[in-house]
Amino acid sequence: MATVLVINAGSSSIKYQLLDPDSGEVRAKGLVERIGEDSGRVEHTVGADTTTAEDPIGDHAAGLRTVLGLFESVGPDLLEAGLTAVGHRVVQGGPHITEAVIINDEILETIDSVSTLAPLHNPANLAGIKVASELLPDLPQVAVCDTAFFSDLPAAAATYALDRQVATEHGIRRYGFHGTSHEYVSGRAAALLDDQQAKLVVLHLGNGASASAVRAGRPVETSMGLTPLEGLVMGTRTGDIDPAVIFHLHRVTGMGVDELEDLFNKQSGMKGLTGHNDMREVLQLVEDGDEHAAAGLEVYLHRIRKYIGAYAAVLGGLDALVFTAGVGENNPLIRARTVADLQFLGLEVDAQRNEEESSEERIISPEGAGAAVLVIPTNEELAIARQAAALVS
Repeated sequence: MATVLVINAGSSSIKYQLLDPDSGEVRAKGLVERIGEDSGRVEHTVGADTTTAEDPIGDHAAGLRTVLGLFESVGPDLLEAGLTAVGHRVVQGGPHITEAVIINDEILETIDSVSTLAPLHNPANLAGIKVASELLPDLPQVAVCDTAFFSDLPAAAATYALDRQVATEHGIRRYGFHGTSHEYVSGRAAALLDDQQAKLVVLHLGNGASASAVRAGRPVETSMGLTPLEGLVMGTRTGDIDPAVIFHLHRVTGMGVDELEDLFNKQSGMKGLTGHNDMREVLQLVEDGDEHAAAGLEVYLHRIRKYIGAYAAVLGGLDALVFTAGVGENNPLIRARTVADLQFLGLEVDAQRNEEESSEERIISPEGAGAAVLVIPTNEELAIARQAAALVS
């Protein structure tokens, strides 16, 4: 059995899975969190058994050494598991990395060169790559970028109406993110519908949220832009906002770039509107009669519905609406309220199908609906493992 170790290195965490790319079987998975803080935590799961440890973890190197130590002591043994590659999630690949690539010095330089476009993500991704390369030097390291799926967006969708010379010089365009998820989910949706030419709107709704319009397997629009800030209302990010808000706040408050970036990325979205970025907590507040939570939820849903209508126009019709990620997969109320009043697009949900608890791919629209509504669990780790395995084979 061949396996791939998938690593997703964040600024203070490392998520990982050991997978069989053919069957999708997860041999082990885990999380290292609070890297660089006083109290680090490691969780390593094999089957139904989870091993945890809480000790300070100084940096990503120490974190990954701890993970490899757990594979040795708890299992499964990486050599016996047939480990063939390490797949790395990289958020921003820029205009040059448009597919999965074997990592070498040139690729490292490319990822580093576009770190200014993803300052919260790419440096952490690079740290994970460098540590894995040092600790597992005999294995090919593969980068799979969030932006790759959207690299061939139509020019009309990718281009901002900014001075052309400035945009070209500084690489300013719509890159899109969550691409690995959108590619996997749209492919599974086409298979479930048995229609490879399907016109799909995919909603990746989690703490980060994005929408894409996909026709015949290729994206023609996506909501995130130069950075993951643009688009839908998210857990802590504003989504679409008049850029002049930045100028206004700077002038009237004196807020600097770093303060504004923190406000827009970490203190806004549902957290800014309701005080909570967890949708479960927001919905509980709504149920309890909290007016701010109810108003914030309407802003969230309004933005989603606006994108669905716009993307149906871009596609020239709609065969299916697809929900994925934590909120999209697990929250029937959000799904039902999203499609309310969208019957003119053929969209509606069957109440019983929508409320059914399931981790499986499924259709939740009624028989004979004008357009299907699907729930497709995303699996970015499996997508990365498969791309890595295909490349090294």
